[in-house]
Amino acid sequence: MFNSLCNKKGITIVELVLTMFLTAIGIMALLSMQPISWQTAGRSDFMGRAAGVLQSELERNEIRIMNPANTVSTGTTTRTVYPSGATTLQRGDVAYTVATTVSSLATNAWRVDVRVTWPGNTRGIAESLTVTRQETYRQ
Repeated sequence: MFNSLCNKKGITIVELVLTMFLTAIGIMALLSMQPISWQTAGRSDFMGRAAGVLQSELERNEIRIMNPANTVSTGTTTRTVYPSGATTLQRGDVAYTVATTVSSLATNAWRVDVRVTWPGNTRGIAESLTVTRQETYRQ
């Protein structure tokens, strides 16, 4: 009387094969995303370190220009910077190229443009800052 399909117990071999097939497809989809995630993690690491180097360079130039006792030379300078702060390449470090351009805007006002690049990225990141002399910073 109540002999329907719902009352039968157990898993058939077809259901088992179908479940294994769907699980394998899911695992392969996840594995195919792994290289992309490693690239994204590496790129964000490079950009994070470059942002720190960029901010440090902007602040260094700002402090130097704000002091009226210092002379300001305009032009472009390029140097290699290591995020560790060391003068040579350390384990885990990357050599960042910092191009700094100082240009005069007006009397006692300068524009500082900084671009930081790293191996594999010639475009890098850039920022600019307008700096004026501050008599209170005289040393």
